[in-house]
Parts: sequence; structure tokens; C-alpha cells
Amino acid sequence: MTELSPYDEAALLAQARSSSATEREQAFNALFTATRRDVYALCLHLCGNRSDAEDAVQECFVGVHQALPRFRGESRLSTWVYRIALRSAWQVRARHPRGREDLEQGLGKPSDAPAPDDVASARQQTRQIHAAMQKLSEEHRTVLSLFAIDGLGHKQVADVLGIAEGTVWSRLHSARKRLAAELLQAPAVAC
Repeated sequence: MTELSPYDEAALLAQARSSSATEREQAFNALFTATRRDVYALCLHLCGNRSDAEDAVQECFVGVHQALPRFRGESRLSTWVYRIALRSAWQVRARHPRGREDLEQGLGKPSDAPAPDDVASARQQTRQIHAAMQKLSEEHRTVLSLFAIDGLGHKQVADVLGIAEGTVWSRLHSARKRLAAELLQAPAVAC
């Protein structure tokens, strides 16, 4: 997750609470620029396809734009944005259950051209992991996405989800076990 320094967050909040519409818009644009890639990645992993992820990102930032001037500062600004992103992704996912395109379609293509066999193998692994992740509970998928994919620490995950750090440890342990079990049971996916 892109971290804004406490100074940057304080400056953004001061701008967001300004009486000037221009300054409020600048604060939102700076926050959007700093967090959009991470928010998209999170939404993509939770929603499972680009279209739903894009919808969730849009809903997230509409919510951020509307609520930013009223943000109380009880948590980090980036943590607050992540919470809104989680809710948006969950809502979009609830509206569009299953029948998803491959997760790999939402990820960038590498610049070096790997061997075709390596590409086929990586795609197969991606499909298997994606299919196994989709079988996890929302709780397990979320904690794995925040920790393993988005690179948040246990404390940050706890802050984003509003749960105790020990609960994060427990959910991660359970999620990893469940994911491993799903991967062991998964039939080979054709390339």
C-alpha cells in the first residue's frame, strides 16, 4: 500500500477541509493519485475481474470524494481509503456473483518476453490460484489479499479491517491452510 507520510496526510486533510473548492479538489486528486493503483489491485483480487474491480474503484473514490472533507482523522488516511475500497469491492461482488474472467487479464504484461512454456505454466498456476482464492470465504480472501498480495503488515491489515491484530494472525493461518487444501484438490487447468 502506498503510504502517505503523516505530513502529507495532514496537508491533504487541511486542503480537503478548506473553504476553497479548488483546494478541496486538489486534495482529492493527490489522494487519488497516491492510492489508486493499490485500491485497484485490492479490488481486482477481491472482485476477481477487471470490470467489477473498475466498478468498485469508481464507487470507492466517489465515496472518498464525498466524505473526505468530513474525515475525522481517527485512522491513517490510507487506511480509511482501504476500508472504503473493501466495502465497495464487497458490494460489487455481491451484485455480480461468480462467472468471472481470469484475474491475469487485469494484470500488466511483463516487458521481457518469457519462453512460451513458462508463460503457459504461469497462466495455469494463475488460474489454479485464482480458482482456489474464489472458493475461500470473503473473510479469508480479504485478509490474504491485504497481506500477501498488497503487502500490508499485520497491524495495517488489522487497522483496515477494524479487527484485533491477533485475529489477523488467526485468519491468515486459516486462510493459508484453506488455500493450500483447495490447491491440492484442484484439478489441473488446461492452458
